[in-house]
Amino acid sequence: MAMDEKEIKELLCDIGRRIYGRNMVAANDGNFSVKLNDHEFLCTPTGVSKGFMTPDYICRVNEKGELLEASGSFRPSSEIKMHMRVYAKRPDVGAVVHAHPNFATSFAIAGQPLNVPIMPEAVITLGCVPLTPYGTPSTPEIPDAIEPYLDDFDAVLLENHGALTWAGDLLAAYMKMESLEFYAELLYKSKTIGTPTEFTKEQIAGLVKIRHKMGMSGKYPADRQKENCYKCKKCFWKDL
Repeated sequence: MAMDEKEIKELLCDIGRRIYGRNMVAANDGNFSVKLNDHEFLCTPTGVSKGFMTPDYICRVNEKGELLEASGSFRPSSEIKMHMRVYAKRPDVGAVVHAHPNFATSFAIAGQPLNVPIMPEAVITLGCVPLTPYGTPSTPEIPDAIEPYLDDFDAVLLENHGALTWAGDLLAAYMKMESLEFYAELLYKSKTIGTPTEFTKEQIAGLVKIRHKMGMSGKYPADRQKENCYKCKKCFWKDL
């Protein structure tokens, strides 16, 4: 059942509390948006903690990220540009979430994509998470950096910045962010204990079949054209 605008605004605030409570953002960091139609979007404002928003904080923008409606002095984040690039290139996307989760952002700062196949749920849900080149926040550099990945992924690490996820609706986009961070945390901790045990090619192929059988929506790296290369330090899809 489709949500009305009031319910979407309340959910944006709830997601803000969840992300803030899970230490995926600090202070006023992070931004999320929801597509209402091809020309109208709701988004979180800049300069406020996402953990303390109320529905009247939410802004309305057009497909260029230009402000259409806001309460008082609230204004959309200048990073809305990267959200709009996702919507422009992926008509199936209904929501975008940007955050700075601790473990995932640590991999982004270290210049390491999340591409070690260690956990069934991560392989089925995300596949792998590439690292996009660094872009200066609030400029077209970030939208330009993520665009090559939009056709084949639903999540990316932003080099020296954070993470970005997208999906058909806001809750699904948030869940991808939560899954991404959990995967990053497990990978980090398993590396501190020893050497993570990676799935074999056959095991990965079996997990891909499970995803297809489940009929999961969105894009998936194992389904992309084999000639595509994203220059990750290693890729566990190339031999499938």
